[in-house]
Amino acid sequence: MEIRVLKYFLAVASEGNITKAAEVLHITQPTLSRQLLELEESLGTPLFVRGKRSISLTDSGIMFQQRAREIISLIEKAEREISEENQMVGGVVSVGCVESMASLIMPEAMAELSNKYPLVRYEFYTADGDDIRDELDSGSIDFGILVEPVETSKYEFMRLNVKDKWGVLMRSDDKLADKESIDISDLIDLPLIVPRRTIVKEEIMDWLGTGSEQLNIVASVNLLTNAILLAEKKLGYIVCIGGAYMIRPKDGMKFVPFSPEKTSGHVVAWKRNRIFNSAARLFVEQIRQLAGEEPDTGK
Repeated sequence: MEIRVLKYFLAVASEGNITKAAEVLHITQPTLSRQLLELEESLGTPLFVRGKRSISLTDSGIMFQQRAREIISLIEKAEREISEENQMVGGVVSVGCVESMASLIMPEAMAELSNKYPLVRYEFYTADGDDIRDELDSGSIDFGILVEPVETSKYEFMRLNVKDKWGVLMRSDDKLADKESIDISDLIDLPLIVPRRTIVKEEIMDWLGTGSEQLNIVASVNLLTNAILLAEKKLGYIVCIGGAYMIRPKDGMKFVPFSPEKTSGHVVAWKRNRIFNSAARLFVEQIRQLAGEEPDTGK
């Protein structure tokens, strides 16, 4: 399957019309139609529903569109990296980062590197640990900054000298907001909004010495933004790390840490045997200097 054909397919899916897509691609309509039919034959399934004036994707076409975009994105990234390697130090560094105190390291590392190498550019991706690991696995990002616990067996990584406290985020007018700390036993009868990651949920259950069936979990979330909207409407108390809130505090909300104290560390992870461009290599060294840690390969 040729990359050119994937680009043809994506153009038609985007335009919803073969004639318009042919104009964008600067090829004839019969040539484009023939290429699409050959693509469908090679895959053994129809990708389009063809109407008189428009064309839309089948369920298989929607799935293929997602994969085609990923393939084209990876190829373009590889082409950039090869081109950049033959030029003066520069290029794109792609980083995925959780919402936590570790987020504060990224601007510092980027500023230091950009001062030395102004041609370096960045792609920044914010998500929870599961989504970031998916992006690492697919090769869409170079590095992932993750909050522990995290499965690192298939990655190389180094630990950051950053600890984040766990606690409860709630409305500042809540009676519990006057406390200096929250006893984890206080959570048993509260409506809770918890992280969606299974490994994190299990750790919270371990802290509480209970199973999820004994807790009133009203929602699971991947990022804090929508969770705060729920808490503002008194729908629940958010169990989270303090850094996720501290990096973007909001009026009317208050974070209260757990007692006894519960903390999590952070790691910078990347795929084993990954070959980086010059900018990415410099970036990981910059992070290492800021972290003051040696690489940990998990071996």
